[in-house]
Amino acid sequence: MSVDANVAAAGAGMRRNLRAATLGFTAFAVFSGADVMVKLLAGRFPAPQVTFMITIAALMLLGAYAGATGNAGSLLPRHPRLALLRALLLAVETLLIHYAFSMLPLAEAYLLAFLTPLLVAILAFVLLGERLSPLAWSGVVIGFVGVAVALRPGIAPLNLGHAAAAASALAFALSLVLLRRAKASESDLALVATLLVVLAATALIASEIGGGLKAATLTELLGAGGAGLLLLGGHFLLVRAFRVGDASVVAPFQYSQIVWGGLYGALVFSAPIELQTIIGALVIVLSAWLVLK
Repeated sequence: MSVDANVAAAGAGMRRNLRAATLGFTAFAVFSGADVMVKLLAGRFPAPQVTFMITIAALMLLGAYAGATGNAGSLLPRHPRLALLRALLLAVETLLIHYAFSMLPLAEAYLLAFLTPLLVAILAFVLLGERLSPLAWSGVVIGFVGVAVALRPGIAPLNLGHAAAAASALAFALSLVLLRRAKASESDLALVATLLVVLAATALIASEIGGGLKAATLTELLGAGGAGLLLLGGHFLLVRAFRVGDASVVAPFQYSQIVWGGLYGALVFSAPIELQTIIGALVIVLSAWLVLK
């Protein structure tokens, strides 16, 4: 291959990863918006029911979209084993992180959950052959440091909550790497639909174990519908990001949820934005720049 061809290929790869990074950044912003709706609904319903309501809403919206666009057939995966494995990993991740939230301060649970980008970079290298430059590797690590600065986790004895949070990060990382293994013939609709079906079933089972579903008002159902729309949009953006660009490039943008969480918290819940959050956010911005270099 000529020098010009190598330069052209490198430029195309950079443009592809830049587009994927933009999609990933937007996806995590949308997910953070859905988290705000979850927090509002969680004041009225148990967490599993909130997950079930939102996921069912997302499924209904997805079905309506597929029907309106004539893509109903694309909801069924052509490669069901991969789609189901990814969905099961995300369902397990959800259960693990919810358990961690019940056992740990949120800061410690988040910090361990945000091991995901580091794990994705390692798994993508081992399983997919993706190679990050030393500068990009430093960006991944610096992003994790930025999260630690923003969250200021305390020092506490290790318990099963810590193990659950770390395991949730590994499950999420594996699910993201699987997106890069998804064949081009598999539709984004099928990947999202399979995930939502498995999540809805898992949440319903957890709700029934916890005492059944509580009645909801029209306003609460509309809130769940709004959250479902955000959840659906976030997953579409995330699937597209990981299919377009390298997993190890997109994953660190999960760190941006700390920034979005602070902004949404200030706007919706009047929560103050503290100095260490701003410092951590600036460190995360630096890490994203390094990853894309």
